Amino acid sequence: MAGIHKLTDAKIRSGLKVGRHGDGGGLYLEAAPGGTKSWLFMWKVSGRRRAMGLGSYPTVTLASARAKAAKAKADVAEGRDPVASQRKAQGNPTFAQTVDDFLAANSPAWRNSKHRDQWAMTLGDTYCKPIRSKPVDGITVDDVLKILSPIWTSKNETASRLRGRIERVLDFAKVKGWRDGLNPALWNGNLQHLLPARQKLQRGHHPALPYKDLPAFMAELRTRGALAALALEFLILTAARSGEVYGATWNEFDLGIGVWTIPAARMKAAREHVVPLSKAALSIMQSLHEVRSGPYVFPGQRPSRPLSSSAMEMLLRRMNRDAYTVHGFRSSFRDWAGDETDYPRDLIETALAHTVGDATERAYRRSTAQAKRLALLEDWARYCRWGAA
Repeated sequence: MAGIHKLTDAKIRSGLKVGRHGDGGGLYLEAAPGGTKSWLFMWKVSGRRRAMGLGSYPTVTLASARAKAAKAKADVAEGRDPVASQRKAQGNPTFAQTVDDFLAANSPAWRNSKHRDQWAMTLGDTYCKPIRSKPVDGITVDDVLKILSPIWTSKNETASRLRGRIERVLDFAKVKGWRDGLNPALWNGNLQHLLPARQKLQRGHHPALPYKDLPAFMAELRTRGALAALALEFLILTAARSGEVYGATWNEFDLGIGVWTIPAARMKAAREHVVPLSKAALSIMQSLHEVRSGPYVFPGQRPSRPLSSSAMEMLLRRMNRDAYTVHGFRSSFRDWAGDETDYPRDLIETALAHTVGDATERAYRRSTAQAKRLALLEDWARYCRWGAA
């Protein structure tokens, strides 16, 4: 058995590429973009792949993970469900444990690890801390309301997505036999009677700061010394999504020509996106490049990990602007470009990394529109600093 092992502690500590790394015997270590690592045991039942979480590294050591995987493999060989065996030994799981099992079971079917990280973040301490340590069979409608009510009107897009994810996890728990009865996160016939309908609040859009307020906001933002403030300023100047900024690494930038190339694996549309950097955005990159300490442009407390995925939201809260969302700044850019400039719609949509036209048209646009998009972003940077000319 020892001869088939492929991982060592030294290899793990030296740094693994993002992705799934097999140790043998169905044991895998999944390395996420943020630097976290978690153990999975994977097996097949009737040709269908299944997975279960064994905990995170280094909390669960390599030796312990191998022992757990060996036990799970023996369960499979004897026709038992290793997840059910694990839970039977442990008793009913907590919500946090159920989330781990849900992610382990579903992430193999998801397109990339970014999707898994988004689920893990929203179901983690950021929003679900009050129920994470609670047994999954004890979660009630009141518990769900305590999580959703504070953000339902101010961050309805996020709250609606969070409600759906909690519902999925609790449905998963019911199928596993860990709870029964009505799903407390269900909308129809349940929460719809306790919370206002989503379309009556925001019509599905992220609350955006009116672009006419941007110059004053940016002036205040530049007085903040935090790295999150630089990240938010860069996000606004490039009209990028927060995940693209948090996960930005130095190897994606060519500061000599002022270009940021975001690989397809990190883009929502799974296509490479090239961002020409305005002088203001390039200046931020140059200042950070001089003091860089790891692969991430915006590192967290440890250089091997990026800023927390809630850092910019928390900054808005400290600035008393939490009525607006980070993602909403893309809408601010879109509204400004449409209302105040003569740039073509397709150029504006391309700057936002939205799909425009057929494949041939998009290929042509990528090769010819860089100068025009740079002009658009330079005008946006000037507006953010000085307002209307």
